[in-house]
Amino acid sequence: MDKVGIVGYYQVQPSLNLNMGRYEMIFNTVRGALDSVGLKRKDVTSVVSATNDYYDGRTISNCFTVEAGGAYLKDESKVEMDGAYAVYYGLLRALSGHHKLVLVWGGSMPSCFPYSSSTLLSTDPTFERPLEIINDLTAGGLQMRAYMNKFDVPAEDIAQVAVKNHKNAAKNTSSLPESRMPDISTETVLNSDVLSSPVTELMYSQPCDAAACILLAPEQQALKIRDDPVWITGVGYSQETYYLGDRDLSRSQSMQDAAQMAFRMAGVKDAKKEIDVAELYEHFSHEELIFAEALGFCDPGQGPSLSTEISGGIPINPSGGGMSGNAPCATGIIRLIEAIKQITGEAKGYQVKDVQRAIASGQNGFCAQTNMLFVLEGGSK
Repeated sequence: MDKVGIVGYYQVQPSLNLNMGRYEMIFNTVRGALDSVGLKRKDVTSVVSATNDYYDGRTISNCFTVEAGGAYLKDESKVEMDGAYAVYYGLLRALSGHHKLVLVWGGSMPSCFPYSSSTLLSTDPTFERPLEIINDLTAGGLQMRAYMNKFDVPAEDIAQVAVKNHKNAAKNTSSLPESRMPDISTETVLNSDVLSSPVTELMYSQPCDAAACILLAPEQQALKIRDDPVWITGVGYSQETYYLGDRDLSRSQSMQDAAQMAFRMAGVKDAKKEIDVAELYEHFSHEELIFAEALGFCDPGQGPSLSTEISGGIPINPSGGGMSGNAPCATGIIRLIEAIKQITGEAKGYQVKDVQRAIASGQNGFCAQTNMLFVLEGGSK
């Protein structure tokens, strides 16, 4: 079976109020990815987008993005989830043997809609939605409290994750400018506004406007486009039960299952030794710890003891992760782009040394109900 390579990418600079229209944002993203490797729209054989009708305020919203997204008279489809799932869809299309170049883009503009209010539409319509209690923020508060109580983890340890990621974001010129805080302290994080106890504002990956795009090609075509594609060597995905009360929020079974699937496919036997860098989509700071444990980097409850700085034993989110800019429907693609940059040595200012194998994740649903994980590798293969 052919391997699939990532041959190009581009992302629009994240902003809390992007100074361009939605279709302009999409066009610039797609055009930028094609220009990055000198290709034209005619070279694209399939387009997969990641958008959400709730966010766009209309049904079948992708029918309005066909032209801007490069999909006119192309094989086109949409995924209503994080962009990582659109990449998986695109991967399958590339592996089908019917497509030589698959363009995958995702993005949204939370400056134009109330993000947290829109997440109410994901709740049970009979019992939960009328109460208007559960949304992304309150669910995150329940998740953080469950983790702290289960493993006796103090809020200071979780705040330290936010400190690390905001400092990393300050080194990343592609990050949300408001996320760059080189002098941030644990006290600053703990004393920021409470969003849903015990989650504070600076522990939250703030939704922002942005879009991102990557280009996928099967092995032979990828090597015609460039000499050094980044290869997808493993992928895994899993989904947990819908109701929060039926889940152990102190851990992530879906990430654990996704990791086992992806690592098995990529031949990874010891993730702690064989993964050089991890770009994880954490909606909240505590999720980075939960995911690190699910990935097998440490035992449950031991996430705070890991050395995850850029120069640490297991660098996690050297770009700043979701804290550096959380654009709904694009964040998973951005995590992939950041992992690619680490492999190709393009992560200027936050480069991890000697990266050969990286992982990148996407998530969807309250408390990361579903998780998608990719294993990426460089080299000629």
